[in-house]
Amino acid sequence: MLKVGPLDAAERARREEEVRAATNAVLRRIDPPLAHAPDGPLAGVRVGLKDNIDTAGVPTTCASAFFADRVPETDAVVVTRLADAGAQMVAKLNLSEFAIGLTSQNSAVGPVRNPWALDRLPGGSSGGAGAAVAAGLVDVALGTDTGGSVRLPAAACGVTGLRPGISVVPDAGTFPVCELVDTVGPLARTVELAARAFAVLAGRPPRTLRPAVPRRIGVPEPWFDDLDPGVAEVVAAAGAVFGEGGAELVPVTVPGISVAQDVLYTIVYSTIADLHRERLAEPELFQPETLARLRVGEGVSEGDRSAALQVRAEYQRGLEELFGSVDVLLTPTLPGDVPTAVGADDVLTLTRRLSTLTAPWSLHAGPTLALPVGRHPVSGLPVGAQLTAAVGGEDLLLDAGAWFQQRTSWHVERPPCTVD
Repeated sequence: MLKVGPLDAAERARREEEVRAATNAVLRRIDPPLAHAPDGPLAGVRVGLKDNIDTAGVPTTCASAFFADRVPETDAVVVTRLADAGAQMVAKLNLSEFAIGLTSQNSAVGPVRNPWALDRLPGGSSGGAGAAVAAGLVDVALGTDTGGSVRLPAAACGVTGLRPGISVVPDAGTFPVCELVDTVGPLARTVELAARAFAVLAGRPPRTLRPAVPRRIGVPEPWFDDLDPGVAEVVAAAGAVFGEGGAELVPVTVPGISVAQDVLYTIVYSTIADLHRERLAEPELFQPETLARLRVGEGVSEGDRSAALQVRAEYQRGLEELFGSVDVLLTPTLPGDVPTAVGADDVLTLTRRLSTLTAPWSLHAGPTLALPVGRHPVSGLPVGAQLTAAVGGEDLLLDAGAWFQQRTSWHVERPPCTVD
């Protein structure tokens, strides 16, 4: 375990390198940090960028051999906004190749490790973002979320992550997975810092959080099998915290949720197969997990995609109606304990299970906030929960998350591999 305490610059650099080597979260340091304003709402905040977010003059590789020498000429819009707010962009962060996959093991530079336990997955595709925040390498990390790629690393690494609503944060200069459902969002240890970063990313003025418990919290009735008892216990305890604060926990049925994952996968897989069609002429350059998912996409017909888009529209209408009766929805983030890596033959089965609880909220046009809410009673690893709100409900979620973090301390706990 690395010692915790104040560090001088040389010692901090040495320990950061030690942790970076252990977690393989940082693809490359940006030294000196990208030009930034001397002040602003994020002055002095160290930010790491998922390596599918363009940085002018700094390689942006998407963790792929195809882009090994790619150096953008301009910054992504979100990078410009962060710099203007005083943030210091200090690192590019590892990810699943082309942000495809939920394990962060399919990277051209090697797998990302979880700083809580190096034999466990960090989640994906923004695994480097979750690991870097948890390990103290950065204060804020910028990730992207298509099927759970911000929320799953937040859960596995014990940090906070926000998937904003569709198109709330501009994605210009971010390499896409599926633009219909892609979002760009922050990860940080606290809701307060994630909220500051979100305001900057969304081009909004800074807002003072108003911690408040939601009045009515919907708890969706089970739509899948095999929720880990330890996860269920921890998330129920988190719900009880809200209940003790005055929230009414209401069992609800979400129309269409049982097919939401299949609908999402149909849309996303068909899109990525089209996006990478020319690159599929050189399959040997892809990581095996990435290639397996692209091959699935090749089998999706245009009719299947059109039908899935219709179901998505109906599902969103159902959610809009549901949010007329509840303020937020509460669900676990991962259906089980943080998993260990599996072989290539089992990775599609594993990733499908990993996204069981995140995929339905990717079909939603509104936001979801992932929070650390406890430790698994068997492994002691982090357990996360999600709060989902109606379109435009980011502030509601952030206020609710801040209220929860005022009453709990899971977000301040540190993993063994840390430099703080």
